[in-house]
Amino acid sequence: MPKNELLSLMNVGPATFKDLEILGITNIQQLSEADPDELYSRLAEITGHPHDPCVWDVFAAIIHEAKTGEKTPWWHWTAVRKKKVLK
Repeated sequence: MPKNELLSLMNVGPATFKDLEILGITNIQQLSEADPDELYSRLAEITGHPHDPCVWDVFAAIIHEAKTGEKTPWWHWTAVRKKKVLK
């Protein structure tokens, strides 16, 4: 079985890959059209529990990479998240 293209993204490891599977995201194109706020909220809704806010940071980083090709460490998005109010 070929390796999923999502695993080629800088910040996608086993845990994030599983979260993306739960969210029904199977490719980079889908991810490029996603919103980190929506993914973070929907993941909590689907799983029935809140997730570490750093999950939002990872979603923001991988969506940015999917859209632009620019690889950024997930923690570069922490300051962006801290300016937002997550549900």
